[in-house]
Amino acid sequence: MPSKKALVRRPSPRLAEGLVTHIERERVDADLAVEQWQAYVTALRAHGWDTIEVDPADDCPDSVFVEDTVVMYRNVALIARSGAESRRAETAGVEEAVAGLGCSVNWIWEPGTLEGGDVLKIGDTVYVGRGGRTNAAGVQQLRAAFEPLGARVVAVPVSKVLHLKSAVTALPDGTVIGHIPKMDTPSLFARFLPVPEEAGAHVVLLGGHKLLMAASAPKTAELFSDLGYEPVVVDISEFEKLEGCVTCLSVRLRELYA
Repeated sequence: MPSKKALVRRPSPRLAEGLVTHIERERVDADLAVEQWQAYVTALRAHGWDTIEVDPADDCPDSVFVEDTVVMYRNVALIARSGAESRRAETAGVEEAVAGLGCSVNWIWEPGTLEGGDVLKIGDTVYVGRGGRTNAAGVQQLRAAFEPLGARVVAVPVSKVLHLKSAVTALPDGTVIGHIPKMDTPSLFARFLPVPEEAGAHVVLLGGHKLLMAASAPKTAELFSDLGYEPVVVDISEFEKLEGCVTCLSVRLRELYA
C-alpha cells in the first residue's frame, strides 16, 4: 500500500524575514501565517494524510518551507543543501525525522546545491530545475543517488521563478501544469496544460481526484473542476508573499516501505 505521510514544520517567529528573490517584499502577518499553516495541515489530515511535525527551527525564517530540505524517491531521502547559505541549518530536524521513519538517508555535498522545490517527480521521471538555488553539481549528485534506483532524471532550466515547482507541478494523470509566462521551456513536457494564473500551477495530489491548491487561483480551480478534479482550496496568502506555494509547505512521503 502507498504511504500517506507528510512532514510539516511550524512557521518561525521570524517568518517575515524570509528570503525573496523574484518579487517585491511585502509585509507578512506572522499571526495570520500561523492560522493559515494550521488550516493547511488540517486539510492534509482531513484527506487521510498522517502529518508529522518536524522540530521547529525558529532561528531560520524560511524553515516552514520544509519541502526544500529533502527530496524523496521511494524509501531514500536525499538531504538538500540550499543555494542560500542562510537556509542550510534547516536540514538537521528533517534529517532526524526521515531517519526516524526508516528512510535510507543520503546528502548533497559541497560544491553541490539543491533545494526540494526544484524537484518534480512524475512516476519514475524526476525533473530537476537548474537555476538560482540548484546548481549543476547538485543535479549530478541527485542523478547519482536516484538513477541506480530506476529514476530517469531530466534537468530543466529555471530563471523566471524561484524553483521549478514555482512554475510547474502535475495532475494525477501525469499532465504537467504551468503558467506559461513563468516557464523557460514548456516544450520539455510532452503532456502539458497551461493554466490562467501563476498560483494555479501549484497542486498537491491528495489522493483520488482531489487537488490541494491556493485560494488565489479561482479560475484555475474552475478549470480543474471542469476536467473532473476536486479542488481543495486553502488560503496561503502570507506564504505567497515569500514565494511560497502549497507544495513547499510539506514533504509528501508516498512510497515508504512497510
